Parts: sequence; structure tokens; C-alpha cells
Amino acid sequence: MSNNFNVRPVLLVSLALSLVILAAVQSKAQGGGKAEPLRIEFKKGTNSTTFTDKIKNDVQAEYVLAARKGQRLTIKLTSVPTRSSVFDLKAPENADLGLEYDANYNYNGILPATGDYLIIVVRPTSSPGTSTYKLTISVR
Repeated sequence: MSNNFNVRPVLLVSLALSLVILAAVQSKAQGGGKAEPLRIEFKKGTNSTTFTDKIKNDVQAEYVLAARKGQRLTIKLTSVPTRSSVFDLKAPENADLGLEYDANYNYNGILPATGDYLIIVVRPTSSPGTSTYKLTISVR
């Protein structure tokens, strides 16, 4: 009878640990392991902002910006080492932005649609490495 008494706490601890692991796995699966894009909101009275960050290997940084049709969007990306980061810009409902490539360093254009615009910053190579970038965005 003393053996059953010692086994029960071990089973309870094992069950509790299993539930914690299961919850962690489900949480990771629901989120897909990918963070939500950073929503850009300008400080009151301003129409531009700058982000400085790093990306490593194949990790990407995503920003989302709400803008209206007819506004002018300007994006400037600089990085160290030079040209070690590029960006792609996605318009709401895949509206055409006139971008020919998904590897851009600058953009200046009139927006064709109202909604959320997605800016994705990546390294343009599959080789390992780190890029420090400065992304300046303005909407007028």
C-alpha cells in the first residue's frame, strides 16, 4: 500500500507537466510562431517616423500602416552593411503600387487604395548574417 501512495504524487506531477507542455504546443501552433506586424501610428502633429532595428539570417520585420487613397507615402531604407536590408510593400487588396521588384530601398508614390499597407524588411540573401537598418516612413 505504501508503493501506491508514492506513485500517486508522481502521477499528479506528470499529469500537470503534460498539461503545461500541451498548452505551450497549442499556443505556438495557433500563433504559427510568427509575430504580428508592428502597427505604425504617428505621434500627434507628425506625419513621419523612423525605426532602427536588426534582422538576422532569414528573419523578417513587418510593419503595417493605415493610409488613405490619394495620400503620398515615402519610405527610405538604409542599412549596415550597405544594402544588406531591402523591403517589399503590399497594398490593401493587392492594389498595384508600380513596384517592379520586391527588393526596394526607397519608395515615393501616391497610394491607390484606402486600408492597411504592409512593409516587410528582409535580408536579400539566404547566407547567414545580420543587417542593422533604419526605416523612415512618412505619409502626407
